[in-house]
Amino acid sequence: MPLRVAVQMDPIEKINIAGDSTFALMLEASARGHSLHVYGAEALTLRDNHLTARMRKAEVRDVVGDHVTLGEVERFDVADFDVVLMRQDPPFDLAYTTASHLLERVHPKTLVVNDPAHVRNAPEKILVTEFPDLMPPTLITRDRAEIEAFRAEHGDLVMKPLYGNGGAGVFKVARDDMNFNGFMDHFLGLSREPWMTQRFLPKVHEGDKRIILVDGVAMAGVNRVPAPGDIRSNLVRGGAAKATDLTPREQEICARIGPLLRERGQIFVGIDVIDGHLTEINVTSPTGIRAIKRLGGPDLAVAIWDAIERRLG
Repeated sequence: MPLRVAVQMDPIEKINIAGDSTFALMLEASARGHSLHVYGAEALTLRDNHLTARMRKAEVRDVVGDHVTLGEVERFDVADFDVVLMRQDPPFDLAYTTASHLLERVHPKTLVVNDPAHVRNAPEKILVTEFPDLMPPTLITRDRAEIEAFRAEHGDLVMKPLYGNGGAGVFKVARDDMNFNGFMDHFLGLSREPWMTQRFLPKVHEGDKRIILVDGVAMAGVNRVPAPGDIRSNLVRGGAAKATDLTPREQEICARIGPLLRERGQIFVGIDVIDGHLTEINVTSPTGIRAIKRLGGPDLAVAIWDAIERRLG
């Protein structure tokens, strides 16, 4: 039966539809006859434990420059929808966590994808640490002495903000980098949050593979190769998307983490793997499904909606 779907996202008028996974999900929902409404997380309103949001009806089409027609702004009860796609981009800050708290008021009667409590409790750079044997050596702290000792042990490092996204603020720090102290002084002053520090994996230049799991099952991947002179493979940072197959090691990683993701209601997940090492588990607003389809892989929006409809029974 047709479903009522609300999409919590950044302004749909400004997205790049060629690479936007949220838009791919909306196209598939529309093809199935589901109705679509869009709103920003800032539109959520809780009054007397009753959750509403000002939304606009959306009709989507895969046409650059003419990809959406929006209706007038109306206030809706969020609980009247069958599905909410929680798809606003990070940063994972207090605004993001507040939205997850508010959506808990309607989930699971209204199915929120992904489960908002587990998204809040296990953001990508925290959730991944539940599998230390699958990861490169990893440290989460802002304690300078601990970071210096980790650097002395492992040499070249990658350091990134614990709640960052899209490759922003990711740096390689060499064992003998004379800018290290200045780097630490600067970034420890930017926020009170810890950093994630990992042993540098030289084969990142061969690619950082994004693998999509749907309801805990590995479906397909795309290899993202960094631009020359950069270690960041994110497509928004100039990384090049290449077709790829999953190696036995990558399939082993997915088999290990899949049951936990399914149990926690994480229907659409993108993991990052470099040289057989799991580096992140992305649950907030994963991307990659349009790149996979463009390179000849399956349309994973179909699999994601199949999983959502199964969850709804």
